[in-house]
Amino acid sequence: MAATATMATSGSARKRLLKEEDMTKVEFETSEEVDVTPTFDTMGLREDLLRGIYAYGFEKPSAIQQRAIKQIIKGRDVIAQSQSGTGKTATFSISVLQCLDIQVRETQALILAPTRELAVQIQKGLLALGDYMNVQCHACIGGTNVGEDIRKLDYGQHVVAGTPGRVFDMIRRRSLRTRAIKMLVLDEADEMLNKGFKEQIYDVYRYLPPATQVVLISATLPHEILEMTNKFMTDPIRILVKRDELTLEGIKQFFVAVEREEWKFDTLCDLYDTLTITQAVIFCNTKRKVDWLTEKMREANFTVSSMHGDMPQKERESIMKEFRSGASRVLISTDVWARGLDVPQVSLIINYDLPNNRELYIHRYAAGAPRSALLVHSCRRVCCALK
Repeated sequence: MAATATMATSGSARKRLLKEEDMTKVEFETSEEVDVTPTFDTMGLREDLLRGIYAYGFEKPSAIQQRAIKQIIKGRDVIAQSQSGTGKTATFSISVLQCLDIQVRETQALILAPTRELAVQIQKGLLALGDYMNVQCHACIGGTNVGEDIRKLDYGQHVVAGTPGRVFDMIRRRSLRTRAIKMLVLDEADEMLNKGFKEQIYDVYRYLPPATQVVLISATLPHEILEMTNKFMTDPIRILVKRDELTLEGIKQFFVAVEREEWKFDTLCDLYDTLTITQAVIFCNTKRKVDWLTEKMREANFTVSSMHGDMPQKERESIMKEFRSGASRVLISTDVWARGLDVPQVSLIINYDLPNNRELYIHRYAAGAPRSALLVHSCRRVCCALK
């Protein structure tokens, strides 16, 4: 395997476990054979898929899409090191749709994600991009009715997106049949490992056909990720989207310098008096801050919703349904729930707290709002954090 200089290319060597000290010396670079395809029209995509891509609003492929889609379509195993906000979800979604045989009503692609919200968002994106293909896609996630999962899977799904636990449960129940699966996508693989899904991912993999193509997307490549690629993949193509290629092109950004932290709330209220806002997402760095700001805004007669990791699944789903319907204009959230947020009517994203790094700042714009505001106490801190 070609992921590092220490990995031999023989089949036996490919299966060996890599030592921890080898991992510290890894320098991940894009494979030499990866070329750039600048337009969707030159990727060799099916006509009904192209219609879906342009109807969805895409005009030009992002950096990772220009490099990865053709490699995945060729059938190569692919490791893509890429953060949220780079177009990674559309990268594997377009590739999956291109490789489907729509006439065969069996699961042909399986996508694993770290959160239920992200799995649902992947499903919705696939259905939107495949709108002209009559594609069937189901989100198989924990916290939902098992009977409904079984019914949907029995009906026949071309693609299943889900969390590792529920997906493995459906495989064990023989409701999710794996015989026709030809592609496995591991989205945000590092996050799945952080959440303790390693064994469940391995369990799922054991049930897949031996020739299954594997696509792995990860923001970071720790030892456990490279060990996983060593076990699951054959001579993978490597694609690195560098920090410099992460952009917020098309989003108008501005910041408001606030002299004291306690003045931020009044400044936030002033923004609402000044700007025309259909809906907004406000990001805070902690659950405690989310709860505090939610209470303050309700006291000021704002209709707001809030989400963070301590809330049960049914409550989160209810909150997102309320926000998507427009019943709530403001959603206050921590970063963990930024994954999978995609609400077309969101016109503004507000960073109540300064993100801890540049990638996280970009990650918050997955919701797709055209404007963003940053409430800051120190301009110098902004420059240091976002370099």
